[in-house]
Amino acid sequence: MSYNLTIYNAVSALPENWNTVIGNHNIMLSKEYFHVLETSKPQNMQCYFMGFFQDKTLIGGALFQYLDFIQHKNFQKNEVFCSIRNLAAKQFSKDVMILGNNMLTGQNGFYFDASKISLEQVIPLLDEAVCKMQHEIRRTSLIIYKDYQPNFVKYFKDEKHKAYFRFSVQPNMMLNLKENWMSFEDYSNDFSKKYRARAKTAKKKLEGIDKYELDLDIVKQYQSEMNFLYQNVAENAPFNTFFLPQDHFESMKENLKGKFKIFGYFLEKKLIGFYTLILNNDDIDTYFLGYHKECQKEKQIYLNMLFDMVEFGINHQFKRIIFGRTALEIKSTIGAEPTEIFGLIKHNNFIVNPFMKNIFPSLSPKTEWIQRKPFK
Repeated sequence: MSYNLTIYNAVSALPENWNTVIGNHNIMLSKEYFHVLETSKPQNMQCYFMGFFQDKTLIGGALFQYLDFIQHKNFQKNEVFCSIRNLAAKQFSKDVMILGNNMLTGQNGFYFDASKISLEQVIPLLDEAVCKMQHEIRRTSLIIYKDYQPNFVKYFKDEKHKAYFRFSVQPNMMLNLKENWMSFEDYSNDFSKKYRARAKTAKKKLEGIDKYELDLDIVKQYQSEMNFLYQNVAENAPFNTFFLPQDHFESMKENLKGKFKIFGYFLEKKLIGFYTLILNNDDIDTYFLGYHKECQKEKQIYLNMLFDMVEFGINHQFKRIIFGRTALEIKSTIGAEPTEIFGLIKHNNFIVNPFMKNIFPSLSPKTEWIQRKPFK
């Protein structure tokens, strides 16, 4: 069977049936989302789209992201140790090519029509796509295959992938919504006494705060405030590979429309927090958020956001909420459970690459955490 691969650097160049074959199955691979990446991506990122054809029939697609670290500070805290790590990161990797989406947690890098091609046939095609990108677009210091489920490991154990270091940093936190949860009360009633009391206490702390969904016009109005609150959270993270541009949430809302939700928290008509959701068929993917640091301490805004995300999912009958790989312990307190995911990484310098297993953990260390069990 012969396959043809085509690289696209513009949404307008994608095949007319792209969404029918690919985008409708994962909104993060849709033309609408790709338009966001095209118009409002992080400053240090370039995006390319790959079409896979069986003869002339489109059977799959993939997303590639190039990240430039020359001018970007990965480690943000103003400490000598972070300055040293930033220098080390730049010496180790000036840029990286990712098969996948660095802005989301989970396998959002490709989709193939399973009736046209098997998974065993897909992996060699992805390898061919990686080689094509490195040859035709740009050779990078690092190549990463991002966020695969454990059952994919067997497909990467062959000779061709021996040069890659398989890594697993933080798990993806997910909550499966039970069919008998018809309301938030049903969900909280499944908590043990301790966690049910905790939820009630957190909800009480939001008294005096107004919460409502933001439409496109309101997002435009509060764009600078949202960016400030987002930066509050992003800059507190120990490791960042990108920062969102100020108009990103506006672009997401404009392009994804009802599939992208933004909820704001207001105290005396001032925006003190917000969170965003991507509605992806039966799943909800939690996206970026922001909050005022002092209000967060006093009002437990982040915990309340997590509860509100769950309530939205239950009320709208979604099957699963994907919370991502940050703040693992607090997410476990609302019932989310860890799902291990792995990636592959290779340095294009054949002298450096054998030491990847030693270098990578020091640049991206695992966080120690305790998994909480809130349900009875």
